[in-house]
Amino acid sequence: MEFLTAVHTDVGIKKKTNQDSLLVMVAETEMGKVLFAVVCDGMGGLAKGEVASAAVIKAYEKWFENDFSELYYSGLSADMLKRSMESVIYTMNSKISSYGRGIGVNLGTTVVALVIANNTYYCLNIGDSRCYHIKDSFEQITKDQTFVQREMDMGRLTPEEAEHHPQRSVLLQCVGASEYIVPDFYIGKVGSGELFLLCSDGYRHLITPEEFYQYLNPAAVPNEAQMKENIKYFTELNKYRKEQDNISVVLVRAD
Repeated sequence: MEFLTAVHTDVGIKKKTNQDSLLVMVAETEMGKVLFAVVCDGMGGLAKGEVASAAVIKAYEKWFENDFSELYYSGLSADMLKRSMESVIYTMNSKISSYGRGIGVNLGTTVVALVIANNTYYCLNIGDSRCYHIKDSFEQITKDQTFVQREMDMGRLTPEEAEHHPQRSVLLQCVGASEYIVPDFYIGKVGSGELFLLCSDGYRHLITPEEFYQYLNPAAVPNEAQMKENIKYFTELNKYRKEQDNISVVLVRAD
């Protein structure tokens, strides 16, 4: 399986620093190519959010270069991969939390990470960055770990109420700022021509699924140049619609 990728990040119209961090890596193996992508949306006082997000990205870069190859060649299993990816999160949660206490700042980061290997995707999520699967429809893989999502699950909020709720950005989990972390983990099949969109919440607050699908369906983005152009289109549309947050996205096409 071959992979086409496009990456874009923007500080946005309000914030002085970009606290998002991104990673895309493709490894060539004897059994085909493997893709790894991560989006982290940092938060914290004194512009320390980018420290948290960058630290997780660096940790996952080392993990993919060192630990993943051992997992892969020993016969990749979903359970082993889940435990290994989670171990990075647990370690970084402790390190970031300790660092924050040492400087008197609360900081942390969301994480959404995607591995595609052997026609299967594996996705880990903490927080409200998202991963979508795009084929004949625009499907959200991850579920936000937020106050409003919990309230919707309990039947106490409608999706329309949640969209405008004053606590819509309140996270239930965040790497570095939560005492206990319980990542969500998702698995599914990947077909040729299908796409995956990973993004921070600033990329999707003001865009509808229908708009995303119109410009990011498989026929609309047949190559990397078009993928890059179309994800940048939504960045500019977000800014035009007065999105206040940093805006970051990774688009992956499997062929």
